[in-house]
Amino acid sequence: MRLRLPEERPTEPPTGYKIAHPVLSHDGTRAGFTGVSLGGALPYGVLDEARCVYGRRHRAPHRRCDCGFHCVHESAVAEAMLCTAEHRAAVLLEVSVLGAYIRFERGFRYARQRVRGATVGPCDCGAVAAALADAGWGRPGWRVLTAACAGCVRGRTSLSLASFARLAGEGLRVRAAAGPVAVTGSLGVSELVAEAALLQARLDWFQSQLTRLQEPGTQG
Repeated sequence: MRLRLPEERPTEPPTGYKIAHPVLSHDGTRAGFTGVSLGGALPYGVLDEARCVYGRRHRAPHRRCDCGFHCVHESAVAEAMLCTAEHRAAVLLEVSVLGAYIRFERGFRYARQRVRGATVGPCDCGAVAAALADAGWGRPGWRVLTAACAGCVRGRTSLSLASFARLAGEGLRVRAAAGPVAVTGSLGVSELVAEAALLQARLDWFQSQLTRLQEPGTQG
């Protein structure tokens, strides 16, 4: 006889936490996330279905494979992962566990998920993040983004937190770790301030480049 695992039938989708890197498609039309470990090669949307990273035809999560989305039960456990050097630029996600799942002591492995919220850490300079800017690396067809303040964005490809949330869709909420930015159907005061600061930073950078080009001896 085969031993069957106990089945759960929750009235509401379980909540989990994980870390990931925000990504922007090369043409700037889509936004999503990419994992920090096994599933890092397969960027996913806010509402998405897991696929086997080994290319097998079975549905995730398969009991004899380690495919599927992964998350932990407690936000503190996920936040602790952000302390490692290789994960400092990742963001903290709050997700709804959808579809079939396998429960473990510290988390879930599951078939589908909805990313409900993303918390963005500070810029490398320590200031509160106002945008997500090109991190300088990525996956085929996707640019990985990292937290940036208005002064550090400069000429990099970037999105304000509110713009990233709107582009990702599905009601995603994005906030800066030191100050929440509520994302709704229309822009609020905090979002407008962030958008203005981002625009000003870009204008300052272009002005500095123009001034440099106009100085004697800079034309070669």
